[in-house]
Amino acid sequence: MTGEQETLTAEARVAFQAFQDMSKSKNTYFSLLQEIDEKYKNGGAPSISESLQLEQLLKQHDKNVLAFNTAMAAVEDHDARLQLIQMMS
Repeated sequence: MTGEQETLTAEARVAFQAFQDMSKSKNTYFSLLQEIDEKYKNGGAPSISESLQLEQLLKQHDKNVLAFNTAMAAVEDHDARLQLIQMMS
């Protein structure tokens, strides 16, 4: 945990972790999507396995988005919310 994270309230720390998880799942999903797009740029189609993997990654990202929204709603302290938003920028 960085010094900046240590100054966050408990609720803001949870929200920041949820933000990091959400960002990671988004990047993972889009990286695979980009790989598949490159692989099949000239008319091919993703395999069933690739499509299922994308679906699972998207489901995980959806869960992470929900967790982030829930965690952000729990950050009621105005100053903590502002600090958190600055850290996410």
